[in-house]
Parts: sequence; structure tokens; C-alpha cells
Amino acid sequence: MRTTQELFSLAGKTALVTGGSRGLGLQMALALGEQGAKVVISSRKQADLDEALAFLAEQGVTATAVAADLQDDAQVTTLVDAAMSQLGHIDILINNAGASWGAPAEDHPIEAWDKVMNLNIRSIFLVSQAVGKRSMIPRKYGRIINIASIAGFSGNPPGTMKTIAYNTSKAAVINFTRTLAGEWGAYGITVNAVAPGFFPSKMTKGILEKLGSDELAKGAPLQRIGDNEDLKGVAVLFASDAGKHITGQTLAVDGGVSAV
Repeated sequence: MRTTQELFSLAGKTALVTGGSRGLGLQMALALGEQGAKVVISSRKQADLDEALAFLAEQGVTATAVAADLQDDAQVTTLVDAAMSQLGHIDILINNAGASWGAPAEDHPIEAWDKVMNLNIRSIFLVSQAVGKRSMIPRKYGRIINIASIAGFSGNPPGTMKTIAYNTSKAAVINFTRTLAGEWGAYGITVNAVAPGFFPSKMTKGILEKLGSDELAKGAPLQRIGDNEDLKGVAVLFASDAGKHITGQTLAVDGGVSAV
């Protein structure tokens, strides 16, 4: 029987984290690296990746990076090719790349709808499919972690955000997670999702500036918003053997917002 420390260890494991250059993705990449995983991060901009690699190095985590725009099918292939070349195989995949768009439903631009859907759900399917076929299914092992949102559980209260495409895409991520878990369990692959509540990020900067963190925290039973540590534990749980009997689940990390 292994100890708790051994179950949570990621020593010798490999990981690809999309949208890993900042915010939630960088936080989770750091967590995997701290637990011993060899990590590749990706995002669209090389400058952002260089900054992230410097930050990870300051924390004692050595990682590599691949610039890729996952709205482009060809670049999905390029990313997986490069990650496989650098890692040899991929044990852990965190699908974090995403986008949002605010507009009333009646005026929501179709091109914005397509952008959100393509990045938030289509790219998750394509990256998961490629990594599954090329690495996880042949090796009969894998950990896939999809980043959903509590916005995928419900609509928006009247007078607040108007993000119909984002909410719809994140609901799709939740059921994609359940469905893929059902199909790929036979290959020893777990598929789970994390549904963050409000965390400071580039995507939420406008809301934070408008309302302030104190006002946003009032809606949470814990009376706080997420910080730069709050996703580290769940990422390691789902990525490690501590979570080997958990699949098809979505865990809200939101200070209790979705519970009340």
C-alpha cells in the first residue's frame, strides 16, 4: 500500500497544459511541476510563454513551451507533435485554453459565438482526441482534466453578465467530460473537469475592476474569491494516482457559490 505522499506524487509523469502561460493554467502547471511532473505549456503568444517559463523557473520548476492557436486545426496537430517530441509521451492533459465574449443574446455576433465554441469545446475535443490516440490509449493510461466553469451550471442573473456563448460552451465541457470518461475508462484513462468560480484573470479583469473583489466575494459562502493557490490541489488530485478511481466528475472550486 502506497503512502499519501506517494499517491499524490507526479514524479516521472509528463503533462501538457493548454492555456498555460498565465492565470489558472499557469497555476495548475506550477502545481504539476512542484509534484515532479515534466511539463509542456502552450498558448498563442511566445512572449507570454517566455514570461511563464521564467516564472516557473523562479519557483524551481523546469518546463518547456509550444506556441499554438488551438482555433486552427493544423496548429492542434503541431502542438501535439511538439509535446510528444519533447515529452516522449503524455500522461496528463489539462485542457485550459478558452475565451469569453460579452453581448446580449439577441445581438451576439455569430463570429464571436464561433470563436468561443471553437476554442472552448472544439479544441478540447481535438486535443484530447489526438493525445488519446497517440499516447494515452496505446499506453492504457491517462489523466485528462478539462476546465469548465460554474457558468456551465446555470444562466446569469438578470442585470449581470451577458455571456450566452461562454456559458453554453462550459456546459458542453461538463457533458463532454462525462461522455469521454464513459468511453475511455476501458483504456485506464480518467477524465474529469474543474469548474472554477470567480478568479482574477485577464478574462475577468473588467468585472473585477467594475465591481471590486469585496463585492464579488459577498456572493460566496466563504466570503472570498479564488486566489493563486486554490486550483493547485484539485489539479494534483485529478492528475495523480490519488484520484485514480475518480472519473466523469466536475468539481466546483468557487467558495460555495454554486451550492447556495
